[in-house]
Amino acid sequence: MYNKFFGFREKPFKLAPNPEYLFLSKSHEEALAHLSYAIYHGEGFVEIIGEVGTGKTTLCRVFLENLDESIEAAYIFNPKLDALQLLKVINDEFGIDSTPDNTKDLIDRLNIFLIEQKSAGRKAIVLIDEAQNLSLEVLEQLRLLSNLETTQEKLLQIILVGQPELGEMLSSHQLRQLGQRITINSQLTPLTFEETSDYIKHRIALASHRAGPPFDSTSLRAIYEYSRGVPRLINIACDRALLNAFSRNSFKITGAITKEAIDELIQPKTKFTSRQQQMPVYITTAVIGAVLTGALFYLYSSNNAIQSATSRTNLLPGVSRQPAVTRVQANTGPAASVIQPETGLGDKQEEQQAASENQEQNITVLLPDEKKAMAQSLYSEPEESVETAVLSGSNVAEETSASSYVLDKDTDLDNETEQFLRFLK
Repeated sequence: MYNKFFGFREKPFKLAPNPEYLFLSKSHEEALAHLSYAIYHGEGFVEIIGEVGTGKTTLCRVFLENLDESIEAAYIFNPKLDALQLLKVINDEFGIDSTPDNTKDLIDRLNIFLIEQKSAGRKAIVLIDEAQNLSLEVLEQLRLLSNLETTQEKLLQIILVGQPELGEMLSSHQLRQLGQRITINSQLTPLTFEETSDYIKHRIALASHRAGPPFDSTSLRAIYEYSRGVPRLINIACDRALLNAFSRNSFKITGAITKEAIDELIQPKTKFTSRQQQMPVYITTAVIGAVLTGALFYLYSSNNAIQSATSRTNLLPGVSRQPAVTRVQANTGPAASVIQPETGLGDKQEEQQAASENQEQNITVLLPDEKKAMAQSLYSEPEESVETAVLSGSNVAEETSASSYVLDKDTDLDNETEQFLRFLK
């Protein structure tokens, strides 16, 4: 998009591992020197360690492109293989028959090939990129392949390139046999600020038909602080800065333009990270809220149930409390008697409850036993008086004539019986 505007023949900060754009920092130069030494002096295992984005793959491709014709190389960039698959891939890379499906036949064919190369004065190497993804089984198989040797030197040299996790694996107790066979170990480090500035200028010069756009010192400092000297992050920041400058029709890459570009790179990640961090808080809050709501609902329901039970108990004290009953003989007539329940309530409260019941219901509430006794009395002894249960809190002994219902012996029994039976229903 911006190539023509800045005079580039191609984008200078592509992420593809183009060997042409390799910038030899101090650590990259040392790694290449170690690889060359290991190959030409017949060393067995070589280990190259580097953080993500430090240019390991680019270094591998530069190394392979600069090998002379006397060296056969098998480059494996996808190490997610089992031991059998690894042997098949190695044989394929060397042009050897890989049709057998057993380890022995594959190794035998590989051994014959290596002996022929040795007799012709040639060398063979296996370079495995992203080697931190190798399983323990595959690493052990590689150790066994290193046993293919003559009395004087190794027939196969193996180079492992990977992230720091590879170094941790090789230094473990389980892989100590393989770890002891690593004779050369090199590490790629991030660029310094000076190297970062030179790296940017190097790539612009390679991609430009003429002098490329200048990055001022503020811009270079912002790029270094963002990338911490990791080449991949440098490429990303520079590419975004060039795009922002192009959109502003600015040939010079200023600090303001670069900082704006870096902010655009950082903000989406920050928002995504903050949302991820807030998710557990939202979930915890929702769970606590649900638990509290359930607890409050339970307490509210229990309280209503208790109040309802208490209310029913107060309305029918004779049924729920089973109070003792005192029979008081009325002095107003020979055929009248009353039953007073001992409710345990105060005199004033009992009077209010009795008045309320008499006004609302205007009936006499009888205990079950008293209902039965009254019914028997009505049918068997119509001439005699029947004792009536009065469930009120008044002083029955003093107000018997006013608060009791008495069945007079002269009352018409048929009408009274009919009314009583209707009441019982």
